[in-house]
Amino acid sequence: MQAEADEENLARRVLAFSSVVVDDLDTASSVSVGNMIRDGYGGPDACHALYCALPRPEFTGMSILLTDNEDAYPPGVVTVDIDSPGMLGSC
Repeated sequence: MQAEADEENLARRVLAFSSVVVDDLDTASSVSVGNMIRDGYGGPDACHALYCALPRPEFTGMSILLTDNEDAYPPGVVTVDIDSPGMLGSC
């Protein structure tokens, strides 16, 4: 959502990466994300990513957020700096 809002067709390029997965929000998770937005955790894009990175019953894996601001997320959220050597082909 944020990628496409920032630049036309950017979302298509982002989703072309094989390691990118966008989790859909069902009704209950949409309510949780809405609460996070209202409570000041960020905009829809950041709160969607944060919700999906936090432990939740319907997902037993470990989510990793690729970000340019690792300090923006609370303890327990696994983040990787998008500008780290080797990420997205940068060396």
